[in-house]
Amino acid sequence: MEQKIIVNYEHKETRVALLENGRVVEVYIERPLQQRMIGNVYKGLVENVLPGMQAAFVNIGEERNAFLYVDDIPQPKGENSCGERMPIQRLLRAGEEIMVQVMKEPFGSKGARLTGNITLPGRYLVLMPGLNYVGVSRRIDLQGERERLKKIMEGIRPPGVGVIVRTAAEGIDGESIEHDLKFLLQLWETTKALYSREKPPVLLHRDVALIYRIIRDLFNDRISRLIVDNEQEYVKVLGILDLLSPHLKNKVFCYHDKEPIFERFGIEGEIDRSLSRVVWLRCGGYLVFDETEALTVIDVNTGKHTGKVNLEETIFKTNMEAATEIARQIRLRDIGGIIIVDLIDMSSQNHRQKVLEHLRGEMSRDRTKSQVLGITNLGLVEISRKKVRQGLSASMLQPCSYCCGKGKVLSPEAVCNRVERELKKILQSSKVEAVLMEMNSEVAALMIGSGGLYLKKLEAETGKNIFVRGSDNLHIEKYKILMSGKFNEVERHALPVEEGGIYRVKVEEPHLSHPERGIARLHGYILDIEEAGELVDEEVLIIVKETNRTFAKAVIWEGH
Repeated sequence: MEQKIIVNYEHKETRVALLENGRVVEVYIERPLQQRMIGNVYKGLVENVLPGMQAAFVNIGEERNAFLYVDDIPQPKGENSCGERMPIQRLLRAGEEIMVQVMKEPFGSKGARLTGNITLPGRYLVLMPGLNYVGVSRRIDLQGERERLKKIMEGIRPPGVGVIVRTAAEGIDGESIEHDLKFLLQLWETTKALYSREKPPVLLHRDVALIYRIIRDLFNDRISRLIVDNEQEYVKVLGILDLLSPHLKNKVFCYHDKEPIFERFGIEGEIDRSLSRVVWLRCGGYLVFDETEALTVIDVNTGKHTGKVNLEETIFKTNMEAATEIARQIRLRDIGGIIIVDLIDMSSQNHRQKVLEHLRGEMSRDRTKSQVLGITNLGLVEISRKKVRQGLSASMLQPCSYCCGKGKVLSPEAVCNRVERELKKILQSSKVEAVLMEMNSEVAALMIGSGGLYLKKLEAETGKNIFVRGSDNLHIEKYKILMSGKFNEVERHALPVEEGGIYRVKVEEPHLSHPERGIARLHGYILDIEEAGELVDEEVLIIVKETNRTFAKAVIWEGH
């Protein structure tokens, strides 16, 4: 499997994509004004301890206090010999200072998730101060290599320090590994020194920038190319590799073509696709993604795929392709938490098992810890995936200011009925003679009715004169009462044109019942123009012949 790393550097953001066999599987975005918090080490101040939740809230200097659970607090040595964990009220108290590290970024209304077990990642090792343990990455398969690396670490590791050997250390000589360990130990000493002299809340250590993290955590012998589209960043990458892995420098290339690098490799389109609710499969089926804060539901549908053999084979093929795409989209979108996949029902137990195993195989490529739990009695596949940072949609999208995050708005009919009810309530206790209202053009059309019939009926029920003005710029669910009072005063403000007046307007559409006429609007007020049906999108001078409550009749002015 060919893997490439594509780096797009701009002053406002850095974007990195990991490609497997030419397809995007992971995307990382970092902006200078939105620096990530994962891996940062703080000297925090315990604000309050909650025994009922076995948790504490810690002030680390951010907008919201961070959350620290009892299982993420190191237990005092020698005080729990029976193996039972001490409750949080015995471990922490309000006002206490504590060193913590961010393990999950803030999301929604929740603050960051903290741990008291500090880990400092390097190129080949992960340092775990306070522990006494040597581990080797499970991705290193050869038993002889695992034993070699463990022996090296046992020989150079100081007592009271835990170390995990990373996958990148496979085949690396002991001198390079020892150099990485010395760097991490020095970093830990610097962090401890800052902790002893700084007042909380304060940042003690910030994890490195995105490009450095990618080189440290992702760029290894399995990557065929790392391509950067910025000359300065290209030089910086080579400089980093001089210190970390000089043998990888021949895999780094600088991109100079005029075509943007993310478009050249098809990444831009894949990012747009990953932000869509619906994702089409090559076979003609499609996936539907519905995300909440803790749960994501993925629905599989046959769509346009009708198959060539029989129904069962069509369903099996669709589910197999869906499993491949689901695993990729989960990585690409960086979906965390609980994931439920509603596959198309399969009657064959053999097919169900094959699809499940295929999904497990595709998910095994994911570097983030995940687990495919199996198929429930309802035919739903349960997946759990560690939620570390905000997903791609959270970093690129925001709640719609129009629908306020609901994803839907009220229909014009529903809004019209709501406005009518509220208007009746207002006018019932009012002594005004007339009222001028502004609402969305679609709602206004329903409120007025064909030929103004519905508005006349509403006026008869309320005993008031009602003027309606439509506006394309107004939210479909909103309306305004612009004026109320005496009939003559309201009418004068309600009609934006007067008989005999000459106006320049743009013909927007043909008249629905009489296509030879054209419709224009002035401040939402309808102008019915004779012989203008073929002048759509053109600006014309008109002269008003007759004004009515809801529209005016006009003709094209031919004078000079």
